Order: sequence, then structure tokens, then C-alpha cells
Amino acid sequence: MALSFVWLCLLLMAWFSSKTFLSLSIEDFEGIMNVNGTASIGFIDEDFICATLDWWPPEKCDYENCSWDHASLVNLDLNNKILFNAIKAFSPLKLRLGGTLQDKVRYQRIGDQEQCSNFTKNSSVMFGFTNGCLTMSRWDQLNIFFKNSGAKVVFGLNALSGRKINSNGMTSGAWDSNNAESLIRYTVNKGYAVHGWELGNELSGSGIGTSVSAKQYATDTISLQNLVQKIYNGFQEKPMVLGPGGFFDANWFNEYVAEASSSLQAITQHIYNLGPGVDEHLVEKILDPSYLDGGSQPFRDLQNILKKHGTSMVAWVGEAGGAYNSGRNLVTNAFVFGFWYLDQLGMASTYNTKTYCRQTLIGGNYGLLNTTTFVPNPDYYSEASPGLGRSGLAISTPIETNFGPNDGFIHHYLPILRSRILLTRFKPQCASLASANGKTRSINTFYRHRQRITVLLINLDGLKTTNVGLFFENATTTVKSIQQEPKKQTGKTKFTKMLRNPKFAEATRDEYHLTAKNGNLHSQTVLLNGNELFVNSSGIIPLLEPIKRNFSSPITVAPFSIVFVHIPSIQVPACI
Repeated sequence: MALSFVWLCLLLMAWFSSKTFLSLSIEDFEGIMNVNGTASIGFIDEDFICATLDWWPPEKCDYENCSWDHASLVNLDLNNKILFNAIKAFSPLKLRLGGTLQDKVRYQRIGDQEQCSNFTKNSSVMFGFTNGCLTMSRWDQLNIFFKNSGAKVVFGLNALSGRKINSNGMTSGAWDSNNAESLIRYTVNKGYAVHGWELGNELSGSGIGTSVSAKQYATDTISLQNLVQKIYNGFQEKPMVLGPGGFFDANWFNEYVAEASSSLQAITQHIYNLGPGVDEHLVEKILDPSYLDGGSQPFRDLQNILKKHGTSMVAWVGEAGGAYNSGRNLVTNAFVFGFWYLDQLGMASTYNTKTYCRQTLIGGNYGLLNTTTFVPNPDYYSEASPGLGRSGLAISTPIETNFGPNDGFIHHYLPILRSRILLTRFKPQCASLASANGKTRSINTFYRHRQRITVLLINLDGLKTTNVGLFFENATTTVKSIQQEPKKQTGKTKFTKMLRNPKFAEATRDEYHLTAKNGNLHSQTVLLNGNELFVNSSGIIPLLEPIKRNFSSPITVAPFSIVFVHIPSIQVPACI
């Protein structure tokens, strides 16, 4: 596999500050990022990145758009080379298997005489499809594929088994674990590795389709935990138990945590904060920093609940597709969606979220891979870029920024981006500046083992280029400089003075600039440093080649671009 990844057990985020000088003219922005590498911030999983595989059959349609094709767990082509290579590149990649129809799935038993039927479209039943069935022969195929491709599986169990759905939409009765037990026992007997068993899908709060009370759900979660402990008795490592896999409801989650804290290792919530896929204003929301900031509340509230109860359970995003009802073609599967997705990763890790599962790996209009061709969509390359991927911390810090001649000021909101990334998000104080510097976001990643730093810069502005200088305090460097053509100087500025840092004059960095083909945000083709990325005829994912720069030169972030800056030469105390 051509992609290069770094395993991280710990991402240490340093206190981050920045000053930006803005001239309200047609000139580019100039900014300086000051990083003090003495303090660590938090932890996230070493395999923070996760994606989902769903159950929807080809007949699943939304707004007269049928976007699932053969991307279901029961019909996905496991012999596709691109699919295999796409997962193998992350090895291991967490895969959460589940979705709306998981609560209508029966697991075939050995010797079972009952026919194992597929989902059939029926508008008169919940979710528009009849019950489906997972054969053990298909389960065998899936597990062999997951093992060979390097996937870590989290399986979503049917939580409606044994319950009655009442006229008020609520369920009554306890979870019947018999069918789940047969699947788990079969899995163990075959020697298949499962990272976690998750109970149910979107049954929390008011639920989707139906709901289960928090107290009953906690009781059922305890039953699942007891079942896992019994079946995996004698195993040195046992699978996690996760739940509820639903939308955040503060009162419901608070009661659930209080009742199930001793039996639950990870609490999972779903994120679709852009609204329905049919919304004509999705792009406007994605490019609006204030709208992006509004998504922090569920993360914050969930962490407060966990702290309140003093539990050891951790928070996950178990499913996030941005726009519900399968997303929107040429938006949630196009270049523009990377701005929302990367920002979400940063926000999630800011609130100590350990894992973030993207809906989907393939399927719907929000897949990392094209549903029919399996070719990677732009967000796949964002995930695969050096520095994004596995383990980290999170903080948020308001910092005032002075603007040149107009004495205005702007707040820089510093959350951390996913697993090892510190995200600095610039929030304008007044609307007149919203289209200016308020649309540049930055993220830092610190590598503990190899002591590397990666910075991610996102420019949400379609007109202005931002030039960013990096300044490190309490850091050392050990690499040689490179030879490159000097850039023409147009005159000294405040920015030029701020970049003076002789200590790092010899350091180098690798830059990965991602842009949309032809500048079209709806494009599903991404350019790396101006060159189109494409899969070859053998299904090989392309090598991500950087451009080399001296550390002392500014980073140029073009309009509507995503830039990863990898600095292998800088060492900071927090990463030692």
C-alpha cells in the first residue's frame, strides 16, 4: 500500500496561540501561529478514524434518488480490489457495521429451518422494509475479508428483538438476547475477532421509528455485558460493549449513563447536524464558521454527563453523515464536504471523543468511496493524508486577534481536530469580517513516537489566500535545510518580522495541498499539489507525494483549499 501512516498511542496537544494581521483590501492575509509545545492536552484512540457499512438494499431511495446500489453488508462485492486496498491503507480501520435496518435483522442459526430472507420494500412497515436475515455463510465471508484487509469490527446488534411497539411509538418489554447470543457464540467458535458489540440503532430519546426508555435500555445493556463476559470467559481481551448508537438527548443519556455505567465501555451518538439531504442550503452551512461552531453542544453536554457520573466509559461518534436520508449527491460525496468533515473531527476530539465513524465507507451519497465504481471520493484522501488518523487530544481557547488599520478584532477558537490534531478555528466578531480571516482554520498534530508535528489548515474563503507562518517555543530541530528558489519579496511587513526564527532556519517540512478539480467544490476529483489523484487499473490507491519547503517560509493556503503540513524535524517536550 502506498500510503504512509503513523501509529499513535498518544497525541499531545500544546497550547496554541496566533496573531493575524488583516488588511481590508484585495491583498492576501498574513498570519503567524505560535505554538508552545510544553503542555499536553488529552487523549484519543490510536485508531480514531472509523467508517460504517450499512444494511440498506438497492431499493432504498430518498427524494427519488436511489444511492445505495450494492453497498449493503449482504451484497457488497468483497472481491473488489479498490475496496480491499482502501481499508488496508489504514490497517487497522475501525468499521462499524450497522444502521437503521440493524434492528430488523435476524441472524441465521446453524440447523435453522426458517428461511433466511432478504429485506423487501414495503411502505406499510417501519423503515419501509420487511425484516431481513444474515446468513452465516455471508458472516463467514465478511469476517475473512475484514481479517485480510485489516479492519477492526464493531457490530451493531438488533435491539428490538422481543419487544412490542406500542401505539404511542414507544416499545415495551425487555430485549430478547437469544438470537444475538447465537451470533456471538458462532463468532467466537469460528475464531473471528470482533472489537465491540453495540446494542441498537437510534432508539434513544424520541428515537427514529420507535424508542426505548433509558432505564430499560440500561438494563438491556447490562444483559449484553453479562452475555459478552460469559461467552468470552477465559479470553485475555474481551470485546467492548457500546450503546446506544443514537441521537443525543441530554435527559435520556444522563439516565442511561447513571444506570449502565458499570457495563458500558463506550457511549455512542450520531451526528447529522446539517439537516436533510434535500436541503438546498447545505453548502452555505458547510462554509459558514458560525454554523460549524454550533455543532459543539452535544459533544460538550455528553462530556459533562460522563464527568458528572465519574464513569470510565468513553465517548464515540458511532455514525456521522452530516445530512440525513442518505446525504446529497455532489455535496456530501464531493470536495466541499471535507470542510465540514475535518471540522467535525476537530470538534469531536476537542471534547475527548475517542473514535469518529464516518457514514459511510461506501453507500449512500456520503461514502468515502464511490458507491458504484469504488473509486475514492475526496474525503478519503483527506483521511489518508499524513498526520490524520490515530490518537490525540483536545482543547479550546479564545484568543484575540488585532486587525491592521481598523482596530477591529476577531476571536480564534482553538478546538482540537480528531485524533491528534489541534484545530484552530477563526470566528469573526462581526458579520463584515465573516468572509475574511474568519474562514481560516488550523490544526496541529503531535507525534509522540517519531516526534513529528502535522498542521492542517482549512481555508473556507473562496477569494482570499492566507499566508501562515509557524513559530515554536520550547522546541528543537535536527534536520538539514533544502535548496529551493527564493520567493520574490514585495517589501517588509509585520508578517515578515514575525517569521524571524533563526532557531529553525534549517528545518524543513512536507506540504500536501488539496483542492477541487477546476475549483469546483462539487467535484468528486481532488488535486494534490495541483496533480489529479486517481486509482490505477490495478486498483492501487495513489501515493501521496508532498512538496518540500523550508520551515521558515510561510505556508500558502489558497482559497477553498485544505493543506496538511508535515514537520518531521521539530521536537517538543510534550511529545517526548
